[in-house]
Amino acid sequence: MKICALLLFSFLGLGLTVPIERATPKKEAEPPPQEQQDTGLYYDRYLREVIDVLETDGHFREKLQAANADDIKSGKLSKELDFVSHNVRTKLDELKRQEVSRLRMLIKAKMDATMEENVQIDHMSLLKQFEHLDPQNQHTFEARDLELLIQAATKDLENYDAARHEEFKRYEMMKEHERREYLKSLDEEKRKMEEAHFEEMKNKHKEHPKVNVPGSMDQLKEVWEETDGLDPNEFNPKTFFKLHDTNGDGVLDEQELEALFTKELEKVYDPKNEEDDMVEMEEERLRMREHVMKNVDANHDRMVTLDEFLKSTEKKKK
Repeated sequence: MKICALLLFSFLGLGLTVPIERATPKKEAEPPPQEQQDTGLYYDRYLREVIDVLETDGHFREKLQAANADDIKSGKLSKELDFVSHNVRTKLDELKRQEVSRLRMLIKAKMDATMEENVQIDHMSLLKQFEHLDPQNQHTFEARDLELLIQAATKDLENYDAARHEEFKRYEMMKEHERREYLKSLDEEKRKMEEAHFEEMKNKHKEHPKVNVPGSMDQLKEVWEETDGLDPNEFNPKTFFKLHDTNGDGVLDEQELEALFTKELEKVYDPKNEEDDMVEMEEERLRMREHVMKNVDANHDRMVTLDEFLKSTEKKKK
């Protein structure tokens, strides 16, 4: 849905990606429902529920269709909330009250764990730390709430990739720390054997078929041939785009892009091999997606349009 794509730059780039296997589609078959992935935001459920309710309003959907990413991020679209139906506003009010109640419970649980009993809690002040809603009004969902929700989600999702990189760095450091601590527990002979085995696994991991540059013509044609089952000599960028726009929203979002790299990653990583680390594979998938986005996503909205994709493939042909 467009609001998920424009407002959140897609939910997919923020979760685990699974390999895609493409079978010959039936013309009359309905596409399977897309499983939404958790954004990782602490207000993920509230965000999704607000989006679901807003999409039921005809006026809001109409304005959304005419809006661009800048209109949404700037808060311009939030003003349209004044024109949605009473039923929708009532549902949004209830969602906000539920979210405020949830946050108040979180605050109380945290304070109970760190403070003495019978201490008065100033919920109003503490609610101000949450940026995705207006704490001054705890009972009704207003245009300001939608504006804050959009701003918070935009900022938090833009920082998500950086957080994933940092998490991977910590993982690598911890893994190396545990390896060294284990070596300290061994006698000299066993330590030498373990270090030799470690070097053997490192070298074995490096032995793999050639990996294509993400987004290159060679990489795209390999997907076209091996995943889509089509003749590499008849590669058609427009058809390729439509095949891999799996939710049919007219853009390749982060999840759809990451799925394109499965064949390349399978050349290097196999969960059955001792020398291959699947956490490292997902970090490499993220780097591949970032590489493609940097070179293809001209307007930096974290989505690849058909026009951007076609221009990119034209450049690669020259």
